Amino acid sequence: MASEHHDEDLAPEQTQGFKVGEKKTLDEYHQLDQNDESLRKWKESLGLGMGKDISDKSDPRKCIILSLGLEVEGRPDIIIDLKTPGAIDSLKNKPFTIKEGAQFRMKAVFKVQHEILAGLKYVQVVKRMSIRHKMQEMMGSYGPSTEEKPFYEKKFEPETAPSGMVGRGHYTATSKFVDDDNVTHLQFDWAFDVKKDW
Repeated sequence: MASEHHDEDLAPEQTQGFKVGEKKTLDEYHQLDQNDESLRKWKESLGLGMGKDISDKSDPRKCIILSLGLEVEGRPDIIIDLKTPGAIDSLKNKPFTIKEGAQFRMKAVFKVQHEILAGLKYVQVVKRMSIRHKMQEMMGSYGPSTEEKPFYEKKFEPETAPSGMVGRGHYTATSKFVDDDNVTHLQFDWAFDVKKDW
């Protein structure tokens, strides 16, 4: 039963008024009407036709999250390189420390392969005792990575750490990257401690 609630918690909210269009191959997108200016700009915004596709044919994944980072002004960024074996497991067992009331933001570096990635979202549920807080960040749509643009970086909206005696303590979180086709590209558990100081 608990796992059903867990999945429900992380269900992404649908974008109002947004409908996923008919799926096309990259070749079909390339051949869409070049005379249509708005279509041309949309394809350019996805990076289509802007360089050599570097998709790894031996790797079927459409979206690969390469690293996760935590930015705090005046402090060195904390970067978790997800290409390192065991990096995801260590997120749960080695909590970040965040100073109470500090403003911080997360960022993700990722690669897209094989086809257009539509409507990537980051969904996060933070828990402490019986309190749950859900957050969703719309990351956008992306074409496959190229030699000119081998990866994408997305910085999320800034957040403020809780403060005061009630805010300080240990928090657990579950996060996932999911697209408009409800494909989960990465899901992981992590933890952080809110303390009086760094």
